[in-house]
Amino acid sequence: MKFAVTGGAGFIGSHLIKYLIDEGHNVTAIDNLNTGKLNNLSKVIDRINFIRGDIRDTKLLQENLRGVDGVFHEAALASVQESFTKIQEYNEVNVQGTENILKTAKEYGFKVVYASSSSVYGNPTKIPIQEDDPKNPINPYAQTKLDDEKLAAKYAKEGVRVIGLRYFNVFGERQSQQYAGVIKKFLKKARNGEAPIINGDGTQTRDFVYVGDVVRANVLAMMSNVDHAFFNVGTATTITVNELADLIVGEFGLDIKPVHGPGLPGDVHTTKADITLAKKLLNWEPRVEIRDWLKQAISEKGNLDSIID
Repeated sequence: MKFAVTGGAGFIGSHLIKYLIDEGHNVTAIDNLNTGKLNNLSKVIDRINFIRGDIRDTKLLQENLRGVDGVFHEAALASVQESFTKIQEYNEVNVQGTENILKTAKEYGFKVVYASSSSVYGNPTKIPIQEDDPKNPINPYAQTKLDDEKLAAKYAKEGVRVIGLRYFNVFGERQSQQYAGVIKKFLKKARNGEAPIINGDGTQTRDFVYVGDVVRANVLAMMSNVDHAFFNVGTATTITVNELADLIVGEFGLDIKPVHGPGLPGDVHTTKADITLAKKLLNWEPRVEIRDWLKQAISEKGNLDSIID
């Protein structure tokens, strides 16, 4: 089949492209290389059609998405802290850019699977979080993701097949500062024999989901008979930031304690996904557990370098 991946040179997009190529699909990657890196695609660059371009460019999308079977829309600005100071740019890229994809899907008839975010829930009213729970974004980035969901619902009513995947905290090789950046930061500090720096008291809980599991969720959603829905993509398990720091420090054999700094504005305290719906309708569930993955990554220098550098 023929697919396009926006944000294809990014963390999740590059893993998705590798999976699709290995499965024998024809892939076009679209990325403006603002945060994405061509090096992320080094193993497949000669087997894909790479377009350096921006999702805000409607003409570029029309020229390069005609004839595709589906679009995996991963392109976005994704820094919570940066979103407070660049509200307009975040709206232009995350909201207007997503509507450009949906408009093109309506014109050409392809299916869209796109990256939403667990941040749409804000600080949840109950745990674990279900898809129909209240949405209360507490930062501009999260608001753009909720605005995207409203657009997806609107275009679905107009016949567009669109599925939104609410990623929880994605981790893995080649991860960026934006996606589960705390893991990358802690690993860098520990590798240098330095104490991890925790924002806040460290009691924040996170549901970390492996990038390979996220890729499978995307592909299963695309291949499914589901035309429109939103799914949580997490693990239904949690770890506190304190526990994460202690685990990493311990695996490096260090006898140091984390340093605590002030909390960050817009930072959600507790996340934990209910993934019943994804299991039922997509036949998806996670396979990789954060603690096991970290222990293996730290023991294998080559793997560790691909995460930190």
